[in-house]
Amino acid sequence: MAYDANVQRRAAERLERERRGRRERTERLRLEAYEREPRLERLDRRIQGTMAGLVAAALRQGTDPVKAVRSVREENQELQRERAVLLGGLGLPEDALDDRPACPLCGDTGWQGAKMCRCLRDLCTQEQIKELSKLLDLGSQSFDTFRMDYYSQTPYPGWGTSPRGNMELIYDVCLNYATKFGRFGIKNLFLSGPPGLGKTFLSACIARTVSEGGFSVVYDTAGTVFSQFEARKFLRDSPDGLDARDETRRYLHCDLLILDDLGSELTTQFTQSALYDLINTRLVAGRHTVISSNLSMEDVARRYAPQIASRLDGEYHVLPFFGDDIRLMKKNRL
Repeated sequence: MAYDANVQRRAAERLERERRGRRERTERLRLEAYEREPRLERLDRRIQGTMAGLVAAALRQGTDPVKAVRSVREENQELQRERAVLLGGLGLPEDALDDRPACPLCGDTGWQGAKMCRCLRDLCTQEQIKELSKLLDLGSQSFDTFRMDYYSQTPYPGWGTSPRGNMELIYDVCLNYATKFGRFGIKNLFLSGPPGLGKTFLSACIARTVSEGGFSVVYDTAGTVFSQFEARKFLRDSPDGLDARDETRRYLHCDLLILDDLGSELTTQFTQSALYDLINTRLVAGRHTVISSNLSMEDVARRYAPQIASRLDGEYHVLPFFGDDIRLMKKNRL
């Protein structure tokens, strides 16, 4: 799972802030407890001394180390019992003043060897959702809030089925794609149809669910994506060019790329080349992509190139949207 470097950095910073905050809270509680019960501080010092004595006893020469270690351990346990009684008198559990990590798996480092720990991965997911929420209304857009009642049950001309029946099939594909990400039989989706039929809503549902599953997700509009490819090529070593290089790396290497509104950008030879590069690179690497567009596959062939349409038609599962514009229906109901 290739989280964006900025997402991972922010998550690591949160992990460190939370770790530091816990230590500061424990230290404040310790000082308050010492003030209320001065014997606690003396006990803690003695316990620390017995721990040092335990190590020394284990290394002692000329005496029975087993007997020495047992003696020191018994003294330590007696001090611990007395300490627990004092803490109980203050209404505190016996481990209230101990510096214990929140995550026992990694000790709050975020890593188990070279593997990212679950605690850091969860924070990465939260930071990623924050980033996605800048472009998508992830607060209300979820599979649970998707409404079928906006879609007519009357057969639609030229399709042989109703918008409702069609959308039920699309919904099932998108739901399974997101909840079984990486295990579902379909790797890539092409959501095609006129505006106002739910393409962006379902894209947001997929983004949210896949992100919550611990995968790296990047969502952006086609216009923004192609402008970043253009800046990477023509601005190169400038600050904007370096930023664009990082952005295009995200587009190429994330677990799931959601490319929204393909066809809304100004189409040039460069955008055609960038689109082919993006599609082909991700296909070769086996990475998943969802594209939404007002264009049909025939429109794609005319607007871009037959080879691009061929790659999309052969490697993407096309979901055609049709029906009445839901945005207008919502507006008319106000």
